[in-house]
Amino acid sequence: MKKVEAILRNEKLEDVKEALESVGIIGMTITEVQGRGRQKGFVRQWRGATYVADIVPKIKIEAVVEDRDLDRVVDTIIKSAWTGDTCDGKIFVLPVEQVIRVRTGERGRDAI
Repeated sequence: MKKVEAILRNEKLEDVKEALESVGIIGMTITEVQGRGRQKGFVRQWRGATYVADIVPKIKIEAVVEDRDLDRVVDTIIKSAWTGDTCDGKIFVLPVEQVIRVRTGERGRDAI
């Protein structure tokens, strides 16, 4: 099993969520996060003043998937989150040793 963490633009949340549901990924955790990447922020203007926004609000979507579904899930996220502009996001894939459903005690694939 793998844990997929995708840090994406806020406005792409619904697109990505719907796309993941369409390929059978229902369970996910969504968190509002802030960060910065290679672009180190961007310049904005507000009430005539210019300032650098170097910490950008994003969303993080986390899902645990079976190894056989990994490429399909990653491709789905890329296609549904892509805008072609800077700050489209990043996807991280981590190994998961075990999953346990608290309510029933189910383990592994049955617990996803």
